[in-house]
Amino acid sequence: MVEFEKYKLDNGLTVIIHEDRSTPLVAINILYKAGARDEDENRTGFAHLFEHLMFGGSVNIPNYDEPLQRAGGENNAFTNNDFTNYYLTIPSQNAETAFWLESDRMLSLAFTEKSLEVQRNVVVEEFRQRYLNQPYGDVWLLLRPLTYKVHPYKWATIGIEPSHIEKASLDEVKAFFKKHYHPSNAILCIAGNITIEEAKALTKKWFAPIPDSGISIKNLPAEPAQEMARTLTVERDVPYSNIYKAWHCCSRFDTEFYATDLLSDLLSRGKSSRLYQTLVKEKRLFAEVSAYMLGELDKSLFVVEGKLTEGIDPASGVRAIDIELEKIKHFDNETELEKVKNKTEASLIFSEMNVANKALNLSYFEMLGDAGIANKQSELYTKVTADEIRKVASKLFTDNNSSTLFYLAKS
Repeated sequence: MVEFEKYKLDNGLTVIIHEDRSTPLVAINILYKAGARDEDENRTGFAHLFEHLMFGGSVNIPNYDEPLQRAGGENNAFTNNDFTNYYLTIPSQNAETAFWLESDRMLSLAFTEKSLEVQRNVVVEEFRQRYLNQPYGDVWLLLRPLTYKVHPYKWATIGIEPSHIEKASLDEVKAFFKKHYHPSNAILCIAGNITIEEAKALTKKWFAPIPDSGISIKNLPAEPAQEMARTLTVERDVPYSNIYKAWHCCSRFDTEFYATDLLSDLLSRGKSSRLYQTLVKEKRLFAEVSAYMLGELDKSLFVVEGKLTEGIDPASGVRAIDIELEKIKHFDNETELEKVKNKTEASLIFSEMNVANKALNLSYFEMLGDAGIANKQSELYTKVTADEIRKVASKLFTDNNSSTLFYLAKS
């Protein structure tokens, strides 16, 4: 059980404080409810661009990393389709340095043509190196638009194409910041070796004066139900052919999320899982195979991907996957289900050992509606029944709901 106190500042910033005297560190996590899904289809990649821009310095602090490192701190960030997250850890005696740094870039991030040009070049180079010129790098640039036709999940976090960032103007970047990176669209979590009183005082001092620029209203189009199977075949200079098969599934808010997540574990978590035992070990059709759900805030995807053994026909590989998925529609093995539940519970317990993880978890579940949901995860997974697994599998794994990417090695 992670105990915490939660409140809101007058400017709309949600604040969560968790006191943990067992660590010498303080973790600060700021989650902005802005991800790739909040971008314009003609200007994608902006959320990821801001992940870089936020480290480029503010009006008052030209170099974010230097004062943090001098105070013994470490930091990082990540962006996905739903949100952008910035986090750091710092020795507790230097905690105020972290409040100073984070509040200043929320208040007055530096926007100059020079800083934009530097980070724009970094992001474009990353796009080319990691997604266009790396084996299997463009998989999600292909799979997302194959599975989504309306919802902005149809583009990856990096964006649709490099030109969207190359052509981004300073005014467009400023407008995106003003719309999304303000107090009422953010969640601040302070966790670690700091008293609640100290954390409240520092939060009031550094964050309360920041004016709010408005509320980011989300009006995203819903993806219509898929009514026909989709396939796409590409050839690339890669060592092995891969198969990616995706189905539309529930959102992170839906109650069936927990059964769907455990379904993916039953299929591919560990070498005793169904797909590994049958498709890798027994039939030797695949060198690797995995199943997972993306768990996004809106209706998401369940994916099975596998690296075909050399010489295996891709169609045979897909048929073998479909056979295993048909079997799990009749699942009734309580012992097997209990095993994956135990693994999940162990992972949840482990995630609470690190103060930075606790800060992230509390921020994430607050975004879902209540930070307290973090303390109910084990119970919600434990309640899943074999009947729920069967119902989710039967609903999910239908031909009309499937999209298959054949990512083939050139002959």
